[in-house]
Amino acid sequence: MRFKFSLMAIGLEVVMIVLFGLFVEYETVQQVNATRSTKTDQFLHLYPLFQDVHVMIFVGFGFLMTFLKKYGFSGIGFNLFLAALGLQWGTIVQGLLHDKGKNFHIGIKSMINADFSTATVLISFGAVLGKTSPIQMLVMTILEIAVFAGNEHLVTKILEASDTGASMTIHAFGAYFGLAVAGILYRPGLRREHKNEESVYHSDLFAMIGTLFLWIFWPSFNSAIAEPEEKQYRAIVNTYLSLAASVIMACALSSLVERRGRLDMVHIQNATLAGGVAVGTCADMEIPLYAAMGIGSIAGIISVLGYKFLTPFLANKLMIKDTCGVHNLHGLPGVFGGLASILAVYFGMSAGSSSIVMQAAALGSSIGSAVVGGLATGLILKLPIWAQPPDENCYDDSLYWKVPKIRELDPHFLQYVIHNHLEHEV
Repeated sequence: MRFKFSLMAIGLEVVMIVLFGLFVEYETVQQVNATRSTKTDQFLHLYPLFQDVHVMIFVGFGFLMTFLKKYGFSGIGFNLFLAALGLQWGTIVQGLLHDKGKNFHIGIKSMINADFSTATVLISFGAVLGKTSPIQMLVMTILEIAVFAGNEHLVTKILEASDTGASMTIHAFGAYFGLAVAGILYRPGLRREHKNEESVYHSDLFAMIGTLFLWIFWPSFNSAIAEPEEKQYRAIVNTYLSLAASVIMACALSSLVERRGRLDMVHIQNATLAGGVAVGTCADMEIPLYAAMGIGSIAGIISVLGYKFLTPFLANKLMIKDTCGVHNLHGLPGVFGGLASILAVYFGMSAGSSSIVMQAAALGSSIGSAVVGGLATGLILKLPIWAQPPDENCYDDSLYWKVPKIRELDPHFLQYVIHNHLEHEV
């Protein structure tokens, strides 16, 4: 950890600096004054949306990962590290692909797209949370963003499919990439529930902070790259209503499937966000408001049922242990969002040039490239050189972080307290 991780991180940052020096320029370089003014206006117009997406990446996803009782430092700390690395690498890879290897300008849209590419890694990170080393996560970030950028280029530039909120290219892709990696890295020693693979009261409260930030800012995520403004307006409103509907249905289904009708905090942390995922692909389309609410409702139901029935099946039968349940929050709703967009195009609700075939091809491409890329990445990460943590140290911050020690109480003092408490009760 001390030398291998540090040297790899330093080496990668040096490479990023060199690549930015060779290929990236300010957006206003060598632009005429009128164009420069237009670019600046667009930058300032979209910057608030970029800020919202940025908060989702660093605060929303970060705190959502803190639900494990002994893995809070790693959940939020590694989220910060991977996001900072991913947004630099995403800027380079996407810029070179879209500009065919030539120098390109960095602007507000490239910054938003870089955050989007980072989101795929953070989704996959959730599937392997607590079971991988920082070195493995670093390598996964570099490989996954490269595969993501290739699929995103294929979907948006070649197939010309519509995926404004990226239900297919980010959510479904990130989920199935992470599941493929988790399947390859599966270890029999972790088949039964690990002693640290559980939450406590305060860790679930911290995770709810992430949920609330994601829920509030999700309309910005789905509308950030929508254009013209009419589509951006529709994306915001449709996401807003879809999220509201998914909360109601997630709570209702959670009560329905749990004993004595008690709500499960896992469902509330995750399934309440499924509406934002599912409506993403057709968020900017001319769908009726009730359709957006219907998409959110169905997504909330699918997500809760996935947590209740599908997650145990994946772990026990298919040997795929999904720590955060990304399949239920991102995978299933992402696929459902892709299917919803096919129906929207079929009924003529899309004002773009996309066709049913292109939408279906985009969904197939996103899932296929994610699974193939994830399997290949998993095989690479399985090499012993990456220092995967042993079974007994999984889901534990102390292996990679300086953790404050909890002062142990004197047993005689505890005995004194208990004795006095009992006397008081008598």
